[in-house]
Amino acid sequence: MGHETLRTGEVASRAGVNVQTLRYYERRGLLREPGRRASGYREYPPDTVLLVRFIKRAQELGFTLVEIGELVRLRGGGAGSCSEVRAAAEGKIEGIDRKIGSLRSMRRALAALVASCRSGASTRECPILEALDEAHRRERRS
Repeated sequence: MGHETLRTGEVASRAGVNVQTLRYYERRGLLREPGRRASGYREYPPDTVLLVRFIKRAQELGFTLVEIGELVRLRGGGAGSCSEVRAAAEGKIEGIDRKIGSLRSMRRALAALVASCRSGASTRECPILEALDEAHRRERRS
């Protein structure tokens, strides 16, 4: 018997993605273009399911598709080392920390606006709307 292959729908189902996702990953070079059966159906090796799950998990951790392409290369035994993967993960952590700082700053600004708001006032006297209008005016002057 020959080796087992999977059709597109089978890979998508087992990996928990839709068929369009597989095709997108192919176009982006994350998945090799599969062979075709005589019937024209695409046929993937079974390890494609694990690779798609790897890609999805990396996306959940915030890696871009370009970064994931490099991780896939390293995962496949390409030139490189675990230290490169670690450096990529550390860079991702630094980016997350920057985003957290930015979100905390946004939260403080919004909390200050909410605290200054008299909920019974008309919208013409709303400090939140006034602050947003003022920010828009400052941007236009710049």
